[in-house]
Amino acid sequence: MIVAVADTHAALWYLSGDPRLSRSAEAIIIKAQQDGDQIGVSSISLIEIVYLLEKAKIPRDSFGNLFGALANPQFVFTEIVVDRQIAWIIGNVSRSQIPDMPDRIIAATALRHNAPVISRDGKIQLSAIATIW
Repeated sequence: MIVAVADTHAALWYLSGDPRLSRSAEAIIIKAQQDGDQIGVSSISLIEIVYLLEKAKIPRDSFGNLFGALANPQFVFTEIVVDRQIAWIIGNVSRSQIPDMPDRIIAATALRHNAPVISRDGKIQLSAIATIW
């Protein structure tokens, strides 16, 4: 069962052990792993990582780390493909509250799965989307 959807940085920070990941975020990911549940990661995150790599904003191994985690069926992260249902739901994600398109897709993915988003992003936290941080 998908218990939460991680935004791009939350997933990367978990994989790298980055201290910027909050204790609450880390705890829900660990609990999901222990309970046999999953944390969703939108396929838009892989695309966003390529963009961030091109801008030299994140470590070079970021794509490979997330790609490898998503390829491992025993790992807590599972890829959620952006599909027509998520495209339909994105209309329920306020562009004025969450203007960044990848963040809107991640929020719509969470709504699709009736799960909170794991995110430090202040705009997501201030929106109507349930958020863990």
